[in-house]
Amino acid sequence: MTARDLATTAIAAFPTIGLEALTTDAALLTRVDRKYVVPVDAAASLLHDLRRSADAPAALEIDGERELAYRSVYFDTPDLLSFRLAAHGRRRRFKLRTRTYVDTGAAFLEIKTRGARGLTRKERDAYDLDAADRLTAQARDEVAGALDAIGVAPARADDLDARLQTLYRRTTLLLPGAIPSRATIDLDLGWVDADGTGFTLPRYAIVETKSPGQAGALDRALWRAGYRPQRVSKYATGLAALRPDLPRNRWTRVLTGPFASSLLTRKDASCAA
Repeated sequence: MTARDLATTAIAAFPTIGLEALTTDAALLTRVDRKYVVPVDAAASLLHDLRRSADAPAALEIDGERELAYRSVYFDTPDLLSFRLAAHGRRRRFKLRTRTYVDTGAAFLEIKTRGARGLTRKERDAYDLDAADRLTAQARDEVAGALDAIGVAPARADDLDARLQTLYRRTTLLLPGAIPSRATIDLDLGWVDADGTGFTLPRYAIVETKSPGQAGALDRALWRAGYRPQRVSKYATGLAALRPDLPRNRWTRVLTGPFASSLLTRKDASCAA
């Protein structure tokens, strides 16, 4: 049995929870996110250990599926303003994407902005599935307003176009405790650049814990196994992996580690999609 099969087996053994119950129990409007890049076999082992623990998590299930397919399309300017603001750690920055939940056919437009005071704001609105690869005129107007609010010229919204798409399968867990928290496990990770090239990370998972503050049981289990939170962004790190000429110091640790081997599996978008 492969490591991927072991992960699927562990996920299938968790008790389940519906979306409404998940968001009620762990809405986490204020939270601390920690990301880990973990080999799939290690992730599978951790999931099996969690399943056997006294406080086993519950897995989100929608229409009988626990591993839900996601597709995100990220938008940026020709000079990659969004990427460069993140790469240089600028206080004022933004990230814009459409996110499609492939299994349900729902799509959303999401813009995350950070202003001069370091406050992060995320806006999310339902979006036309057929327009998920482009920005409508209404979307550009909304984005222009969000950019203006953080001191970025609103006219830059007219320059935004699709630059990168990411594909993966996500399992969401509700972690029990005095204050419930959440975690996501992303598998079958793939990236496709605007020029059609792409890469996959078949041997790795991205595990993200979302807690109201202090680290939870899953964080501590990851630490005991030798894994620490890493700075990784599906958009920025993926783009830096695809384009070695771009600034990359902010993500050196993962780019010279797990993502380094990804370039060996680079391929056409027709294969990665």
